[in-house]
Amino acid sequence: MYVYFARHGQTVWNVENKICGSTDIALTDKGRLQAIALGEKIRDEKLPIDIILCSPLIRAAETAAIAGKIAGIPVTAEPRLIEQCFGKFEGTPRDGKDFARAKAHFLDSYGGGESMMKVGQRIYNLLDEISQGDKTVLLVAHNGIARFVRSYFEDLTNDEFAANGIRNCEVIRYEFKK
Repeated sequence: MYVYFARHGQTVWNVENKICGSTDIALTDKGRLQAIALGEKIRDEKLPIDIILCSPLIRAAETAAIAGKIAGIPVTAEPRLIEQCFGKFEGTPRDGKDFARAKAHFLDSYGGGESMMKVGQRIYNLLDEISQGDKTVLLVAHNGIARFVRSYFEDLTNDEFAANGIRNCEVIRYEFKK
């Protein structure tokens, strides 16, 4: 049994190298084109996806809606897929030194945000539920969530976890081991 993961399309803050986190940032025109290409890929490659679960943030929800319509797959918002809230770091440079140091502390909540431990718990719980079902799911969410999904299926060091990323509208398939 498999689960697929795709990151949302491009946003203005992606272009500006800013941390989006749980701030609700819309897609750019390029992001919408990426979502169209995602839907066409799913349809044309006949990926065996039964349902799309997406973050309710507009950048992921719109990506999922566009792709789902093209591929003919139903879409449901899943609140556990919302991106981690990075508190005081949202809207700041992604490569800022203070943010890089903060990411090394998995229990910190970024001054009003959400700790990595809490995000990991909600994503792992969701994946546990999906693994018990009988549907092949595409998760459409965020770069931070992509790290947790990968870490569910693969052993990663802290450095590998922090450095892991996924391109906008890239699709990755993971296999549940029974």
